[in-house]
Amino acid sequence: MRICDLQEKEVINVCDCRRLGFVADLDFDICNGQILALIVPGPAQFCGFLGRDSEFVIPFCQVRQIGEDIILVDIKVDECQVRR
Repeated sequence: MRICDLQEKEVINVCDCRRLGFVADLDFDICNGQILALIVPGPAQFCGFLGRDSEFVIPFCQVRQIGEDIILVDIKVDECQVRR
């Protein structure tokens, strides 16, 4: 699977069935090539005109399943690291 394949999949939280968005980037360990986290842009501001204020950093160990169209993750959004 390539990074561009992951970017086409929507991330859904199985805890609350919330749609978090699409994968924008990955955080990985360059020494061993292991994926450390998925980075998903946060909610848009003012109907999307002012861009995005934050992003979700979802540890790869929280990924439960990668399907054809979606990626299921098991996180509490309150505990998820949010970069601003």
